[in-house]
Amino acid sequence: MIYSRLLYTVVSLTILALPAQVCAVEFVTVGPRAIGMGGAGVAVTTDALATYWNPAGLAMTQTVDIRILGGAQVIDRLGIADAIHDLEKFNTADTSDTNRAKAQDIAARINKPGANVSLNGSAGLYIKGHLGEHALGFNVSDVATGGGFLSTPVQVTQPGGPNTPISLAGQMALRGLEARQLAFSYAYAFSDKTFAIGVTGKIIQGASYSGSTTLTGGTDVSVTDNFGKPAISTAFGIDVGAIYRPSSWLRFGAVAKDINQPTFNAAGGGELKLGPQVRGGMAINPYSSLTLTADVDATANKTFVPGVKSQVLSLGAEQTILSEFLSFRVGAFKNMKDANTPFTPTAGLGLRIFAFRMDLGGGYDFREKGALGSLSLSLTF
Repeated sequence: MIYSRLLYTVVSLTILALPAQVCAVEFVTVGPRAIGMGGAGVAVTTDALATYWNPAGLAMTQTVDIRILGGAQVIDRLGIADAIHDLEKFNTADTSDTNRAKAQDIAARINKPGANVSLNGSAGLYIKGHLGEHALGFNVSDVATGGGFLSTPVQVTQPGGPNTPISLAGQMALRGLEARQLAFSYAYAFSDKTFAIGVTGKIIQGASYSGSTTLTGGTDVSVTDNFGKPAISTAFGIDVGAIYRPSSWLRFGAVAKDINQPTFNAAGGGELKLGPQVRGGMAINPYSSLTLTADVDATANKTFVPGVKSQVLSLGAEQTILSEFLSFRVGAFKNMKDANTPFTPTAGLGLRIFAFRMDLGGGYDFREKGALGSLSLSLTF
């Protein structure tokens, strides 16, 4: 009981300490296991990725884990990607009434309020070790978030007059932040791993981007080359986490990331402050090979798309067979602050051969055609 009261106090004080005017950037789902389980990782991650998800998880198992991974997510809202693809293929030389109507339709789809795209990604090397009951973690990683939204509406004109080529043109703004991190974690578990606490210190090189790309009918739209020159600055970040395991089949977890509000130079001038991200999770093991888990953001986090916030509910399950030779994962997640996105289903697979592990996870939004995926390779002893 004393541990549950302590966990509740830590989480409550962290939430109450959040300044009302500061919001975090969105919480990126890192690693294929978490992706396969709908983005839930706060209460279940005990491998080297706990340095990102919840440093307290490092102390829940006495293992050495070396892991390398990469992953990305794209969210296409209201079909803007298909509309831009149609713009790229548009024949500007066809001046027929039918083609002019097609141009107006493409412009209307791109200009639709709420049509935008969000993207994030992660990659890195993660290492976990221990000295007795003292767990240690380290990672060199890059976590990036960004987005694109219409800054100049697409207009349909015929500058040369009737029966001259059709002009279909507008502009999309591009914003993003890379957090290039060197992180060190420490965790300790009490009372036969009933309760664990952990802390991560991060040296973060922030690369802030602010660019734009032109939308022109009949011309390929380039995004990756138009984020602009980054504004580079360095800051220090602190994450804290806790896990409470009242019984062998039940765990609760909480993490607060960037509680010291690291601040970076923003592209174009000014500052970009990262407010704390707070997320809670729980995991249930009905029997030893089955895990049911859920995460939820306690904070409504900013994205780089105006008007879109991120507060995610994640649900997932994992079934292992033959002593984790195979792991099957399913899940779903929903941004509770984004009415345009439904629950997105996810799935994943893990393979273990002695110390070697390979994990793959992904998901697809069948309505908006957003997608995410991740792959990791690891050695666990």
